[in-house]
Amino acid sequence: MSGNLVIVESPAKAKTISKYLGRGYRVLASVGHVRDLPPKELGVDIANGFAPTYQVSKGKGEVIRKLKEAVGESDLVYLAMDPDREGEAIAWHVGEVTGLTEGKTRRIAFYQVTKRAVQEALKNPRGLDRDLIDAQQSRRVLDRLVGYKISPILSRTMRKPLSAGRVQSVALRLVVEREREIEAFVPEEYWTLEAELQRRTQKKERFKAHLLRIKGEKPHLGSKEEMDEILPVLSKATYTVTKVKKGQRRRNPYAPFITSTLQTEASHRLHFSPQRTMRLAQQLYEGIELGEGADAETVGLITYMRTDSPHVAPEAQEEARRYISKRWGEEYLPSSPPAYRSTSSSAQEAHEAIRPTSVFRTPKTVRKHLNRSQARLYELIWRRFLASQMQPALYATMSVDIVAAKDYLFRATGRRLIFPGFLAVYKEGKSEKDSQFLPPLEKGEVVDLHKLLPEQHFTQPPPRYSESTLIKALKGKGVGRPSTYASIISVIQRRRYVTKEDGRLKPTDLGITVCDALVAAFSNIMEVEYTARMEEQLDHVAEGKVGYEAMLSAFYGDLEPKLGAAPDIMDEAIQRSLKANLPESLRNRNCPLCGKPLVVRVSKMGRFLGCTGYPECRYTLDISDPENPQETEDEFVEGERCPKCGGRMKIVHYGNRTFLGCENYPKCKYTRPILSERIKNLAAETACPKCGRKPMEPRKGRYGEYLYCPDCEENFSLRKLGLDKVEKVDIPCPKCGHSPLEKRTGRYGPYYHCPACKANTSEKEMARIRGE
Repeated sequence: MSGNLVIVESPAKAKTISKYLGRGYRVLASVGHVRDLPPKELGVDIANGFAPTYQVSKGKGEVIRKLKEAVGESDLVYLAMDPDREGEAIAWHVGEVTGLTEGKTRRIAFYQVTKRAVQEALKNPRGLDRDLIDAQQSRRVLDRLVGYKISPILSRTMRKPLSAGRVQSVALRLVVEREREIEAFVPEEYWTLEAELQRRTQKKERFKAHLLRIKGEKPHLGSKEEMDEILPVLSKATYTVTKVKKGQRRRNPYAPFITSTLQTEASHRLHFSPQRTMRLAQQLYEGIELGEGADAETVGLITYMRTDSPHVAPEAQEEARRYISKRWGEEYLPSSPPAYRSTSSSAQEAHEAIRPTSVFRTPKTVRKHLNRSQARLYELIWRRFLASQMQPALYATMSVDIVAAKDYLFRATGRRLIFPGFLAVYKEGKSEKDSQFLPPLEKGEVVDLHKLLPEQHFTQPPPRYSESTLIKALKGKGVGRPSTYASIISVIQRRRYVTKEDGRLKPTDLGITVCDALVAAFSNIMEVEYTARMEEQLDHVAEGKVGYEAMLSAFYGDLEPKLGAAPDIMDEAIQRSLKANLPESLRNRNCPLCGKPLVVRVSKMGRFLGCTGYPECRYTLDISDPENPQETEDEFVEGERCPKCGGRMKIVHYGNRTFLGCENYPKCKYTRPILSERIKNLAAETACPKCGRKPMEPRKGRYGEYLYCPDCEENFSLRKLGLDKVEKVDIPCPKCGHSPLEKRTGRYGPYYHCPACKANTSEKEMARIRGE
């Protein structure tokens, strides 16, 4: 025996925790999940109580071997996975694959990776929570039943590999329904009127008042003609102040972050995607090395980032109060620490909000140890938490009613910040200068009209969802949980069901068709309310109120009867969806090449008319824009032949990829990347540095073009061969003036790199600077 073993999920977390423990502890990482349901089969025995069949995850054999060896050499094994259902399930899986006995197993959980939190957790171990494990296992099996029972039907009906997801499909439905609301929206014209007024004693003290009532009724001005009727009357009227009301208004701080609000605010303020936000938060949680040399210490900077609870530990509140008192003064402290309640009735994923593990680690002191993105997210979390523990902001307010021509009531409002409170640390997006503050008007005072400001408006449709507003909608409707928000948004975009345009989510033709098919065949499972109820059932499983088998039996009882009729229902729904809004000129067409009927189909690129004689006849007509249909012609490369079947090679555009493919697809599936002339010439001219073979073969992979030696069976990047020369351009650097710059191509397109100051400038920005 060799002391105690602590097992965590990630190597970064293992590295951090190992520095907190003494010599009697060894820390290893499972590197995430160690086993899962099989990837190519259902893996659930429905007839035997929905018993899952697990297998070791791909590539985890060596990890498990080391864990087994360490378990056998240890007195006690502490399973220190994340403090949520998924973490509990991972701990159980690790115990199962390593043969851990109950007497040797200890489960510990902590919500911040700090020395104090870890040591406190070691003093209070517990056993594995079977209810939490069953809740996570239920979610996994639910998703598997939907994916493996519905996806094959959808794929066969659509004649292409597609997939459905229990929660993702509901998110897709929200996006599709919002798009249809926008399309069906009919704008209505309306007019508003403001009067710019001034005091007679102080001509420069101008202010604006809006028309509030006409003869005691709310004004309904629906056209320019209606507005023109009242303007002559008001232009000659006398404006008299009839009421002045002064007061104060408190503005309370926001609650500290939970998962959904962090993702929303990071998207709004920092323009981070939910996935990027959670990846950065994971890094801050697992630990960052602070300090230099011998004084260096790895510490988790924030508490656990998957949570629905805004609760804050009392010791954290006391620390925040000490910092606020020292930094801003006692007047910024409320009389007692504020308490925040969750808006979710099932906030059980963690016990605390997302906050810094110590407010005395200010953004300024830790910035040099973080990359730019980590620093920005940490500062956002730090400021939000501090603000949540401060006094409300206080405004002086003033409201003035002004009557013109007896029948017209105008109202002017204004405010002025008199005590910033939490705004001292957490600034709002809107400037306080945007709000007017009124001059000291008095009741009975007559003011002069400077000018009338009529303005035409049209009612606007609801906006498309952004990633952050979709997360907010899902949370508000009780769909999904903190650990799922980022993956939901990612999956529907990765499957090309949804695209992002100007920061907003728009469903593709494929996404709309898939949604219509699923709603028609599985209406209950696609309902938002039904999915929310399933989340409640999972919570009940975690609380021990509902059994694993009972919960899954109820769900499968709703699903199974619909599976048999689903193909026919889906087929009808798909045809209705594809023909929607299709001009009559595009219906009932025959193929101009072979005469067979054309049918409407959909791909990731949109709708098209395809020949029923496929694959013998490959005629297609792109109708993604029904008003401007485009015939698609194959572009063949002269002199290029398929080495397998001798067919001509054509240029294929698939998503963001472009490559050469055989014309006889799908009978022949040979493809070849499109190579640049430069790599072809380099292959002919360059000898293999190992065996001297010349020429080498030009190839292309995910990281760009490279050379391959068939004799050595090795790949050589251009950088490795010293052939990655960059283009030098005689342009001065906008930051330091150095010339020439290096023109490079990155993930987001061409850019200019300065070898002197290391600054990068996009091609678009450089053109703007140079006035081009």
